[in-house]
Amino acid sequence: MKENNNLKEGQPNNPLHGKTLEMILNRLVDFYGWEHLGHKINIRCFNHDPSIKSSLKFLRRTPWARKKVEEAYLQIHGLD
Repeated sequence: MKENNNLKEGQPNNPLHGKTLEMILNRLVDFYGWEHLGHKINIRCFNHDPSIKSSLKFLRRTPWARKKVEEAYLQIHGLD
């Protein structure tokens, strides 16, 4: 149980703490739309037949792309 408490308290200054990748991606799609998001972050899963499911699969396996998505999320919230 102690370990679980440490996880909750371990990242108080991380603006992404508690945000799932799915939440972040949905917010970006709502904010930009797929077309603009695909221009901002030029990855195939955003530009060719985009979907949340296929994008999540790619982003979970591709650290550099996930980092770009997280940075874009921070930008729209003024946290960069």
